[in-house]
Amino acid sequence: MSGDAGLWCDRLVRGLGQHEFDIYALSRGRRQEDGGWVPLPAQVSRVRTAPLWTAEDDGVAYGRRTRRRFTECYGELVEALCAGADAGPDSRTDDLADRFGSALYGLAELAREEGGLVGALRSDTAVRTLERACRAPGALRTAREARVPDLLTVTAHLERALRPLSLDWYDDDALGAADLCHATAGGTAALPGLLARHFADVPLLVTEYGVQLRSHYLALGPDVAAPAVRALLAAFHGRLAAEVYRRAEILTPGNAHARRWQERCGADRSRIRTVHPGMEAARFTEVGESPDRSAPDTLVWVGRVEPAKDLVSLLHAFAEVRKQEPTARLRIVGAPSGPEGAAYLGHCRALAAQLFPDEAEGVHAVGDNPVSFEEIGGPEAPALPDAYAAGAVVVLSSVVEGFPISLVEAMFCGRATVSTDVGAVVEVIGGTGLVVPPRNPRALAEACVALLRDPERRARLGAAARARALELFTVEQNIAAFHGIYLEIVSHCPVRRVVLDGAGEPLPFATPAESHVPGRWTGPTARVLPRGIPGWATGTPVRATPLAAAEGA
Repeated sequence: MSGDAGLWCDRLVRGLGQHEFDIYALSRGRRQEDGGWVPLPAQVSRVRTAPLWTAEDDGVAYGRRTRRRFTECYGELVEALCAGADAGPDSRTDDLADRFGSALYGLAELAREEGGLVGALRSDTAVRTLERACRAPGALRTAREARVPDLLTVTAHLERALRPLSLDWYDDDALGAADLCHATAGGTAALPGLLARHFADVPLLVTEYGVQLRSHYLALGPDVAAPAVRALLAAFHGRLAAEVYRRAEILTPGNAHARRWQERCGADRSRIRTVHPGMEAARFTEVGESPDRSAPDTLVWVGRVEPAKDLVSLLHAFAEVRKQEPTARLRIVGAPSGPEGAAYLGHCRALAAQLFPDEAEGVHAVGDNPVSFEEIGGPEAPALPDAYAAGAVVVLSSVVEGFPISLVEAMFCGRATVSTDVGAVVEVIGGTGLVVPPRNPRALAEACVALLRDPERRARLGAAARARALELFTVEQNIAAFHGIYLEIVSHCPVRRVVLDGAGEPLPFATPAESHVPGRWTGPTARVLPRGIPGWATGTPVRATPLAAAEGA
């Protein structure tokens, strides 16, 4: 796992040292795998990995009956996609959801019995089965228009998405032995936990800090895929998300934005707990508790440089700021995100040079551009807290945002902020900063000027922001929340296991209150723990919370 989600996962495992973890990781590409491994804490017993980005043909040859069984299951799955892409919330929708789930588990059982599905999902049989579903009476009109290239594209995508069904992770000595599975993302990444629940009745906890379904919708734009491909894949990921939400014991979205998406996909409100991501506050303590010595006319933007951050609007807004505050400066601190980010950074540099020609006192003097592009580690910002400390106001100009990490870091530093109203920004800010509409440079400029001209207001907002961040967004808060959720799930859904006599310190929920009651509760005949009785054996360590299918190694 990489990025912000990887940091959260690492902090969670290290913070819950009283639990025992197995980590099951799905990687998205060779670059991610080549990134190397991080040192693991003692509570991690085992790590197993599998790639989603490649899969060799399993070489499994199906007999006639097995091929017929595959065709039936796969046919039921794709029929649910072709018929249900635009279905409403009625009984027919529930029937389609049941059919999709039944077909998904049927394919998983087939893969478990025969040794894999990769060859079958790539076969001509799979393509012909999808074509029949698209041409069937009552199929979605867009699906009926699918051409052969569209059918091949959808079949290839389904094969990649369903690769976790062919893994050997679901035996009694693997995920089947867990007390609970914690999937650190939804969608395909949650499939191993979903199957562990189906095969071994292991309770499933799903955490989403970014909505996977929304990401698929955005990635399948009209300039990327044909209408039939978009409709069928949107139906698949929508059905999969709904099945994950329906089967999960508890869902933990990272913000209200993600929670609303889950509810729209059919998640039961009573099983949703919003748990904000935990972030390290200590590294920002010195800046947050020190007097503000930043330049009073400096705006700072911090983050990954990519089109979604809309630095173009920020530069146009800063041009308006300079008209009212001629001494204002803008520092853009961040590295480009991949080739697309590098190209976007080049475009922004060219725009800044065009909007702000070098200012010089004379024709023979060297000018100074009021906009600077920097990276963490440079002389002006050797560390991340230094970047936030340099600005009187921290700006976020995104048009798409999940949980705004940079905004929380600015709050830890006690800085006043101006942000666009996207994603979870309003939920995070909570009245401690100014919020403007996205893609509106004039509104962004007016908010920045208002704070640059009012140092007392900046100080009040910065202090309130730091207090809010320390209350809601620390690692300690996140770890405590998940510790309680783990206990809640296992107390209601303990795993059936044989009790073995052993020494060592008991782990949480291995010794519930009932075990201290004398009599038949702790007698020597109590050798098997049935479901519904949480860990009735003093001193028996219980394996807790393997991180099921975290995307990345």
